[in-house]
Amino acid sequence: MEILGSQRKPSLSADAGGVSSLSLYRSPPEIEVRLEDFELFAIDRLRVLQGISDGLSRGRKADEMEKLVNDLLRTHMRHPVAAEVANKDIISHFVLRLVYCREEEMRKWFLSMETILFRHRFKKESFEAQRAILAELDRPYKAVSGAENESVKEKLSQVARSTGQHLANADVLFYKVPFEEVPELVSGRRVYIHKGHAYVAMNQVASLVVTQFRTLLSKALILTNRKWTSTLREQEKHRLTPIVEAISTSYLGPDYSKPKDVAELSLKDIDRVANNSFPLCMRHLFGKLREDHHLKYGGRMQLGLFLKGVGLNLDDALAFWRAEFSKKVGLERFDKEYAYSIRHNYGKEGKRADYTPYSCQKIISSTPGVGDHHGCPYRHFSEENLRAALNKIGVSSRAMEDVLDRVRNKHYQLACTLVFEAIHGSSCDSGINHPNQYFSESHKILLSKVFLVTCWLLSF
Repeated sequence: MEILGSQRKPSLSADAGGVSSLSLYRSPPEIEVRLEDFELFAIDRLRVLQGISDGLSRGRKADEMEKLVNDLLRTHMRHPVAAEVANKDIISHFVLRLVYCREEEMRKWFLSMETILFRHRFKKESFEAQRAILAELDRPYKAVSGAENESVKEKLSQVARSTGQHLANADVLFYKVPFEEVPELVSGRRVYIHKGHAYVAMNQVASLVVTQFRTLLSKALILTNRKWTSTLREQEKHRLTPIVEAISTSYLGPDYSKPKDVAELSLKDIDRVANNSFPLCMRHLFGKLREDHHLKYGGRMQLGLFLKGVGLNLDDALAFWRAEFSKKVGLERFDKEYAYSIRHNYGKEGKRADYTPYSCQKIISSTPGVGDHHGCPYRHFSEENLRAALNKIGVSSRAMEDVLDRVRNKHYQLACTLVFEAIHGSSCDSGINHPNQYFSESHKILLSKVFLVTCWLLSF
């Protein structure tokens, strides 16, 4: 197939004659790429962007974020063939541009994460490479001449001193640009402004280039969305469209289709385990099932696959659902209308596929209707209902305000992570990305506490 790439033919070294490996992704030419690479490259880049997002939402400091991004790039953006590293970068960007152009919230997230990634990579380039990228923007930025530099030298020195910078080198290069193109520097009072122009030192040029990159990408996302909705989606409905639509909700963590590190979940223990180790989304579904003796399809799928992943075997699953549903619809109707789908989820009917439990991303992106109870409480509950639910499971007032603050900023998985930490009194540095991960981590903590108590008792 053919895919969009970069207009510039970048080298892999940022030090070879000022040529940079960093692309502006402006005018993509056609690049042949295998269909499997189309998806795999995009998933690798998505791991980087999601890692950046998680780091920001957890309040990582600047130096911590720099190390995090370096580690993410080193882990996910390599290629076995060195000459293909740049192509992987280009291909993965344009695939994700196609994936995230489709909705406004998706565009905002992608724009923000790609801009942060670009800033990080740009700052690591040599001055020569940075100047080459600046020239590629094709903007009317002029280097300040020697005579003009002398006339404003004192003013530039005053600004530098006030911001803790040093202009000891007489050959420091400045660019004269419209002040509105460096809002970050202007708001921080880090540039000298004269007659509508800001004097930007070479070591500050990242702010200028990043602003232009963000503007270009923002416009490109709108254009890509128009092309996708008008022609591409229909043209590629049997090939690329299913991949594009699936990537945005891809779960990138461990597979929880089979229970790991836990014994089988028995029916006699299920209520106790639900109260101790189920995440709020599953605890809510479990409670509604016990209360109403029924769940709609979305709720049955979300809870049923979760229970499969935490160790409830097929026979016990049939017994569990039959015991609840028979109270409302009767045994005969349950066996006729509902038992098949449970066996299907366990790979015993139909195409006998091994269905996996839903990830947080899939649950968050669901759209529950009237009478539905599935979805993510942190996204789909009203604030009043969420407060009540958190209070019921024992989240303190102080922790609850932190959780609600994350919810208001749409950091739903971080909100769930904070609830986990508040309930268990233990940190979860990896963050919660899957309901079955929540269960697994909870189970480990509770087992360790039981072990410590047992050891203490045996010491007497």
